[in-house]
Amino acid sequence: MDYYSSMHINNIVTAILSRTGEILYLIEGSREAVLVDTGLGVGHLKDFVRGLTFKPLTVLLTHGHVDHALGAPEFENVYMSPADRALYQSHCPMEVRMGYIRSQLGHAAEQLTEEDFVPPCPDYAFHALEDGMVFDLGDVHVEAWSLPGHTAGSFVFLIREYRILISGDACNNATFLFDKEALTVEEYQENLKAFQAKLEDRYHRVFLCHRMIEGSENCLKEAIELCGDIMKGNTDDVPFQFMGICAYMAKRQNVYSEREDGKFANIIYSKEKVFKQ
Repeated sequence: MDYYSSMHINNIVTAILSRTGEILYLIEGSREAVLVDTGLGVGHLKDFVRGLTFKPLTVLLTHGHVDHALGAPEFENVYMSPADRALYQSHCPMEVRMGYIRSQLGHAAEQLTEEDFVPPCPDYAFHALEDGMVFDLGDVHVEAWSLPGHTAGSFVFLIREYRILISGDACNNATFLFDKEALTVEEYQENLKAFQAKLEDRYHRVFLCHRMIEGSENCLKEAIELCGDIMKGNTDDVPFQFMGICAYMAKRQNVYSEREDGKFANIIYSKEKVFKQ
């Protein structure tokens, strides 16, 4: 199975697309490179990346979920928030990975063999990813900024010179806030507001990590507004199911996953996790 393909975005960014829909990003400076996320730990990602660059590589993880972090042990020099360490460990068992892959690929998942997977490594020695860290790649700088909500350790990455924000799952057109590791809608809004106060004038493009590469530059502003709508009860509350979990999509979407009211950001949430306790 050809698990990965690539798409050249500009002279420093290459998107790496997986069969299960995740989008990883390779950022190359004059001296070094950064890989954002490692997917499910399947399909020999390291070999694929080395086919794109031989520069010294640092890996930055947006968060600890199975579809973003489980390929980490294939690499050295990997950074992740310590707040997501337990989450990463809970997703290490092979049955978690296979459950996700089957949910995305159906019967095609059975083409994968044991040799296609990175062995589970719950004790992998991550470097601690901290708010405000800067990674100097030569003529390009990648900044790491904490944005908890989807998980306690969610991070986004700013490519400083190109004013591109890689938002991971921290904010997109279907931000999950219903899992047990997610924060409440109220806490998420507070974190979004604090983030925007620091960085809103420093980016004009937002890159996503699922299904589509580029989202609206107003994604985070719209998410702040949408959190307010959820807390006020001004929502469509479309029932949503994901791997056995029942939740609600705040605003109705069309068949193209676009909000019917014309805006971009959307949140899928649990009614038990709206307000802080």
